[in-house]
Amino acid sequence: MDKKPKKKKFEVQPGETISDCLDRMAGEGYSPVRRMEEPVFKEVKKNGKTVQEYHEQRIVFEGKLR
Repeated sequence: MDKKPKKKKFEVQPGETISDCLDRMAGEGYSPVRRMEEPVFKEVKKNGKTVQEYHEQRIVFEGKLR
């Protein structure tokens, strides 16, 4: 018998809406309890120096098993 973890993180995938992610969570039997937004940076070479530049915002939901 497979036992699901009580908490699981769900990341909004590229090309997926927040609503799609929440539907996916519900389909697996989880309810959202926390939303986290994290900036994603990438390294870019400018004038011979490597600098970190903002790339995108990542949205992650923490779900609790219903």
